[in-house]
Amino acid sequence: MNFQELFHQPPDAVASAPGRVNLLGEHTDYNDGFVLPTAIPQTTTVQLGISNNHHYHFYSENLDEYISIDDLNSIPSDFASYLFGCISLVQQKGHTIPALNISVKSTVPIGSGLSSSAALEVACLRGLRELFHLDIDDVEIAQLAQQAEIQYAGVQCGIMDQMASSLADTDHLLFLDTRTLARQVLPFPEGGEIVVIDSGVPRSLASSGYNQRRAECEAAAKLLNVTALRDITEPEQVETLPEPLRRRARHVVTENNRVLEARSGVSLLRFGELMNESHRSLRDDYEVSVPALDRLVEILQQTPDVFGARLTGAGFGGACVALVVAGQARTIAEQVLEQYNCIGHHGKILIPDTEIKES
Repeated sequence: MNFQELFHQPPDAVASAPGRVNLLGEHTDYNDGFVLPTAIPQTTTVQLGISNNHHYHFYSENLDEYISIDDLNSIPSDFASYLFGCISLVQQKGHTIPALNISVKSTVPIGSGLSSSAALEVACLRGLRELFHLDIDDVEIAQLAQQAEIQYAGVQCGIMDQMASSLADTDHLLFLDTRTLARQVLPFPEGGEIVVIDSGVPRSLASSGYNQRRAECEAAAKLLNVTALRDITEPEQVETLPEPLRRRARHVVTENNRVLEARSGVSLLRFGELMNESHRSLRDDYEVSVPALDRLVEILQQTPDVFGARLTGAGFGGACVALVVAGQARTIAEQVLEQYNCIGHHGKILIPDTEIKES
């Protein structure tokens, strides 16, 4: 059902934002560390209009779910909590926002680790900026989006996803220092492109071990007497920590070093090696992988013309990303998916996807 059919009026504003895939720098953003994401072709589109009955109305076309609330005194559930959070935070900044009708449509897969929630938040905030001529820039949009997820969806996320959705494009890598928000647009390694395959194992950040991992990192930083694990640069410095804090901290330190090495400019072969090292660290030290992800990564890594592969996103399910020879992405993705699904899994190709259309 489109906006006109649902609300009997055309939208007053339309805005979109992309999902993201992270090539290196997993679970480093909430440790004040370094990340290297890129935007993906899939987007979330939000249509907004002024409500004519002073109630807020939220509709998700993908979920075919409709939620209506009288005011902003109680947080709605599911997808509406993200929209609710964005509106509330903009109001808290002193902007007057009347009751709204909002319809959402997305091609960003949900639960695959490609930041569907960040795309929703950034698209909503872009729509609010357009509709009400708000003086907020793209960095502030990312910051508000992050707070919406933390305060209203209950996920203690870092800022990588929202910064990538707000600032990245599909043709470059975005190097980001999550402590200072200093950033640099980098080219893809010459001669390479990416493949993203969903493992078919969905995950929910709020109910996974994500918040637990963050707490473990904070405990490790406290024992090491630093503000955040980003302040530790050598893996040997974490060896005195008790388990599992030692392994959690070791992942963060080595992952930050991998991002910094990639930023300095490396060959396709070395970039792929860094991705392989990252997956081993996420699997063994950070323990956020699952058997299906490990098997998918293994198949990718053993496939000709694949330089490296790793899980992407928070883990506990979701998708894997691989760096492959340019021009071979479709062939490789189809070959890998056939092998993976033949052993009982239900994966699907996310990138490349020639069927993607702008909403």
